[in-house]
Amino acid sequence: MAKTTTSGGLPSIDPSRRNRILQDVLKGVSRSFYLTLRVLPKGLREPIGLAYLLARAADTISDRRRAGFSGARLEDLLTFRAQVAGPADFDVLQGLVSRSLEGMSSPQEQALFASLADAFALLESLEEADREQVRWVVGTLTQGMEMDLNTFPAEDSGGLAALSTGADLDRYTYLVAGCVGEFWTNVTAAHEPSLKKWDVAKMSELGVRFGKALQLTNVLRDIPRDLRGGRCYLPADELAAAGLAAEDLLDPANEGRARQVLIPWMRTALGHFEAAEE
Repeated sequence: MAKTTTSGGLPSIDPSRRNRILQDVLKGVSRSFYLTLRVLPKGLREPIGLAYLLARAADTISDRRRAGFSGARLEDLLTFRAQVAGPADFDVLQGLVSRSLEGMSSPQEQALFASLADAFALLESLEEADREQVRWVVGTLTQGMEMDLNTFPAEDSGGLAALSTGADLDRYTYLVAGCVGEFWTNVTAAHEPSLKKWDVAKMSELGVRFGKALQLTNVLRDIPRDLRGGRCYLPADELAAAGLAAEDLLDPANEGRARQVLIPWMRTALGHFEAAEE
C-alpha cells in the first residue's frame, strides 16, 4: 500500500496509480468491461469504472465460498459499505483486505484487493456529484448482497431457502441490477451536454427497468444452478399457490406446476425489456 497522507490515513492518489486502477486492475478482473469503458466519453470513465471495481470487491467479500463464513461475510460486507459511505479509514481497510486475501487464489482479485486503498483514495478525489453517485450505487448493490446473505443458507450447508414474496424478488432485482441502470443514466446525463434535454427521471426509470429485465433473465436462466447452491429466487408464496415448495423444483416431474410461477415472471421480464426499448 502507498504512503498514507490523508486525514483517514488513505494514500493520496497520483496519476500513475489512478491509471493503474482504471486500466491494469480493471482489465484484470473484467476485460470485457474494460473494453466497454474505453469507448465511453472520458468524463464517464472514472465514476463508472470505479463503481464497477468497488462493486466487484463487495461481491467478492460477500461470495467467499468457505465453510462457516456467512456471518463473517456479512460483517465484512457491512464494514465495506460503511467505508464506501465514508469517511474511509486506512487501518479498517487494511484489516478488510487481509481477511479477504486469505485463501484467495485469483491473481486478478488479489490485485484488486491490494489496490483497494488506492481505489478509495480515487473515490475521495472524484467531483462531489460523481462521488455521491458512486457511493449511492455501491451502497445499494451491497444491500442486494446483504439480502442474499440474510435470506439463503451457506453454500456448503445443504439447506435451501426461497425469497418470500414477489415484492421481495422485485426489490432484489432493483438492488442488484435496476439501480445500475439508474446510476448509468444519472452519471451520463450529468456529463453529456448533448443530453441536457433528457427527461432524466423518465430515463432513469427506464434504466431501472432494463436492469431488472436483465436480472430477471439471469434468475430464470440460472434456477437449476441456484437451487443446487441453496437459493431459490422464485417467491415462496407463489410456489405455494402452485402446490410447490422450493425443493420440489429439483424434481422434473413438477415442471408443469412450476410453469405457473415461471411464465408470469417471464412476462414481467419481457415487459421491462419492451419498456426499456422506448
